[in-house]
Amino acid sequence: MVKIDCIHMPLNASSSGKESIFATFTLYMTKFKFLLILLFITAFQFTYAQLSPKEINVLKMEVVKAVDDSHLTDSLYHKIVKLPGKNALLVGYMGTLQALKAKHSWNPYNKIKYVSLAIKTMKQAISLDPENMEIRFMRFSIEHFTPAFLGFSKDLEADRKEIVKHYQNHSFATADEALVKNVARFMVDSKRCTPDEIGVLNKYF
Repeated sequence: MVKIDCIHMPLNASSSGKESIFATFTLYMTKFKFLLILLFITAFQFTYAQLSPKEINVLKMEVVKAVDDSHLTDSLYHKIVKLPGKNALLVGYMGTLQALKAKHSWNPYNKIKYVSLAIKTMKQAISLDPENMEIRFMRFSIEHFTPAFLGFSKDLEADRKEIVKHYQNHSFATADEALVKNVARFMVDSKRCTPDEIGVLNKYF
């Protein structure tokens, strides 16, 4: 994964400057598709009381497709919003779709609104299941690909430490070997880990 350097610009930048910044943000979120493929296809397996296993598989595939489809993003988002008693992971998927709504929006201010909402939703998901590696990785990914100047990347350190802790303890729930390897590689490639953390993660390549 090629890391795009963050763009730093004052919030009072000109309109043309803001348009350029948010074009870059759209590119950041396009790269986010890679992470969705890791999470949804490579194989975290969970059971949801609200949906059947078949419906879950369809949902995961549709979320990946939603990266390139604004209408599908909206449809999936409204579907999940309407589900009663959402568990932590479904709340996390809702936050992911909010981040995608930011990607698809042409209005810079709507982009900010949806990124802000996505971060709040991910916080709620993590409060429901603080040690869930998948949710932590989703939030880490969103914040990693969000330009730093927006001020929405405040949880990167906490999520990085929590993710690395799973590798230190070799605790991956039902994640398969391929996913464990791919997440470890992404964390190293993000260049956000300490040398000691890289040492831990490198053992899983």
